[in-house]
Amino acid sequence: MSHFRPSSFLRRSLILDAVASGATGALMLAGAGLLEGWLGLPAALMRAAGLVLVPYVAFVGYLATRDTLTPAPVWTVIAANALWAVASVGLLLSGWIAPTWLGYAFVLAQAAVVAAFGELQYVGMRRPAPALA
Repeated sequence: MSHFRPSSFLRRSLILDAVASGATGALMLAGAGLLEGWLGLPAALMRAAGLVLVPYVAFVGYLATRDTLTPAPVWTVIAANALWAVASVGLLLSGWIAPTWLGYAFVLAQAAVVAAFGELQYVGMRRPAPALA
């Protein structure tokens, strides 16, 4: 397994992802009942999404603080971001939920941010990094 030192660009994109995902997860966990009426999204769905983000945030935060990484965990984060963004849009298209216009905006905005983090991390992985023994 080859190790590499993450660039500051990659490290920052991981940190921002962890912080934004943590804030979103906390909002969905703590505020699901209040947000349900505003967003038209089921509180149970928001709580479940918030719970999914807890280990994700811990994992991404852990990666962001490592001096060296192997590529696989970072590619896993990139894939998870892509999957989350696609699933978010798919949820809106599925007809399983009936969000308000604010709910549509919330889901689309978080999907766009998640996709952007995945793109930033992809760029960070493609930048040459010195290999370690």
